[in-house]
Amino acid sequence: MKILFLSQLVPYPPDAGPKVRSYRVLQYLADAGHEITLVAFRRDEDRAENIAYLERYCSAVHTVLMRRSRIQDVLSLIYSQLSDIPFLIYRDNVAAMHQLLGKLLTQQTFDAVHVDQLWMSQYALVLKSQVKQQERLQTVLDQHNAVFLIPQRLASDTRNPIKRAVLSWESQRLARYEAEVCLQFDHVVWVTKEDQTAVHQQMTPNSAPAANEQVIPICVDPQEKPMIIREKRPCRVTFLGGLHWPPNAQGILWFAQHVFPQVRAAVPEAVLTVIGKHPPIELTGEAIEVTGYVSDLGPLLAEIGAFIVPLQAGGGMRVKILDAWSWGLPIVSTTIGAEGIAVEHEENILIADEAEAFAQATIRLLTEPSLAERLVQNGRQTVLEKYSWQKTYTAWDTIYCRTVNT
Repeated sequence: MKILFLSQLVPYPPDAGPKVRSYRVLQYLADAGHEITLVAFRRDEDRAENIAYLERYCSAVHTVLMRRSRIQDVLSLIYSQLSDIPFLIYRDNVAAMHQLLGKLLTQQTFDAVHVDQLWMSQYALVLKSQVKQQERLQTVLDQHNAVFLIPQRLASDTRNPIKRAVLSWESQRLARYEAEVCLQFDHVVWVTKEDQTAVHQQMTPNSAPAANEQVIPICVDPQEKPMIIREKRPCRVTFLGGLHWPPNAQGILWFAQHVFPQVRAAVPEAVLTVIGKHPPIELTGEAIEVTGYVSDLGPLLAEIGAFIVPLQAGGGMRVKILDAWSWGLPIVSTTIGAEGIAVEHEENILIADEAEAFAQATIRLLTEPSLAERLVQNGRQTVLEKYSWQKTYTAWDTIYCRTVNT
């Protein structure tokens, strides 16, 4: 099939959850023999060689520069209030992207458009309306998250009444928009059953979900991340994730302020290491190391005694858990942090939601080697059995076979 693949991010290198999903799906579809034309937003930090790398999987790669500013965000917020489009969607409505896609549609014919994340759905629906009836363009939406849950959960955890009101309003608008958009696609793929259920609950009683729906989790390549040989008494408590994403920033600040002091009181040699670009300036304190983005994690991984996922908000799956399982690291997470993943408390992970419970779980990983080793071995086995892309992504064959036969 000739597939137009729309991505909100340049999916290489696969160093963040959304990029891991996009890259592995793109890789699988190309390996399956489909002809892929990739169109993606690029940022200033996207390197030319990374974009060129994707040409090994794609017949063509096109990008449109995405630059955001406070002024643009304010204007988008104002204009979004005058329309039915939520702010988070409206600010990614870029004229240059519409122009590029319109041009491509006049130059060649596609069998399907693969939409990676809700943000890109607005472009696919415009393309679908432009295609002649006899040249029906099949549409597939890959839903990484139930997006409306992100501002909803952030609102529930903020004390600022104005911020809480803005987030709640955006969540309500997103819930309506997301439900309506999903009904307009021929096929919707969900990353988790929880996200699928959450969006279905926002649909009106008379509307029916897409006939072709399937849950395909985010997957990784465990063979590319061999198990780390950890130190005998590792003392690093480590968080890994892009801190420009509000749920990550919120979660690590909660841990640093309310959980880590309890850990340090019990294990004085413990060090909190926070890895990820754009860390919040409030993230400071005794025995807290903030590294920013790190391209080579190897030297730090062997010293990790507890890998933490302290999220209070978010949706979809946390790829950081799959990565930590692949590396052989013991994990403690909140319930939301581990949502949608085949976790078993005390077997392949520790789950804790309150500050004291999270601190105690972290302390156990630092002081009980046998517990940590059990989680390490079971976690590695879980990712091998359930989250290897070479095994699980054969499900995409069914989706695209069904599309081509429609």
